[in-house]
Formats: sequence, structure tokens, C-alpha cells
Amino acid sequence: MRCPYCQHSDSKVIDTTHDSHGGIRRRRECKRCKARFSSFERPILATPLIVKQNGTREEFNPEKLERGIRIACAKRPVSAEDIERLVGQVESDLQKLGKAEVSSRVVGDLTINGLKELDQIAYIRYAIVYLRLHDLHALQNEINRLLEG
Repeated sequence: MRCPYCQHSDSKVIDTTHDSHGGIRRRRECKRCKARFSSFERPILATPLIVKQNGTREEFNPEKLERGIRIACAKRPVSAEDIERLVGQVESDLQKLGKAEVSSRVVGDLTINGLKELDQIAYIRYAIVYLRLHDLHALQNEINRLLEG
């Protein structure tokens, strides 16, 4: 690890701790200038390509998912942290699948299940678009299903 102060390439590890996000924090000391600094290590996991209904493929875009969730949660008591946590959970679940490609339906299912636990009104808003609830009867059936379960 290169020292950020003198650019020397040799340092010794003084302390190692694991953080809550699955990474490692190392406290280091440069062997030349004796300055101390921290480094963070996190695994880089590949997120699969998303196969849309029309057959096209695109990279998973967490910002796009977050926008959709924010729209569903507009004017609801859902914090920005909760939304970011849900986006992170969906991305993590996609990575854990270990596949090169997944259907956009998987992303939608993960998102709608997370919203169901987060806020039921946001869930219904998202479901209107995602489940294509085009009339009041379909919407009423989904609300009844939500109330029963």
C-alpha cells in the first residue's frame, strides 16, 4: 500500500477491523516517514445484466431503481436511508444469485417484496405500475390480498 504522504510503497499494518458493510479497515504506518493512515478493503461483486421483457440487456442501474422507489414513496414517512437500504439489498441479492444475467422480473419482485415490508401505500403505488393494475378491480384485489396477508 502506497503512503499518501511520501508515496513510499512499503507500510506495516498496525490494526485490522471489520466494518458492518463486509469490508476491512486497516490502520497502517509508513516504514519511511512513519505517518499513519487507514485503508479500506471491500469485495467487488459483479452485478448481473438485466434482461428486459423485450429481450434487450442492460447493466443494473441502482440510480434508476432508486428513482422508481422514491416516486412510490413520495410524501410517505419513508426515510432516504430506508430507500438506500432497499436499493442496496436488491443489488446485494442480485449479486448473491451468482448469475451473469437475470430477468427484470427478478429485480421487480425483489423491489416489491421490500416495499411491502417498508410501506404498504408505497407498495400499492409501485404495484400499480409493476403488476400492471389497469383497473379498480385489479387494484382492489391487490389491496385485499395485502390486507389478508
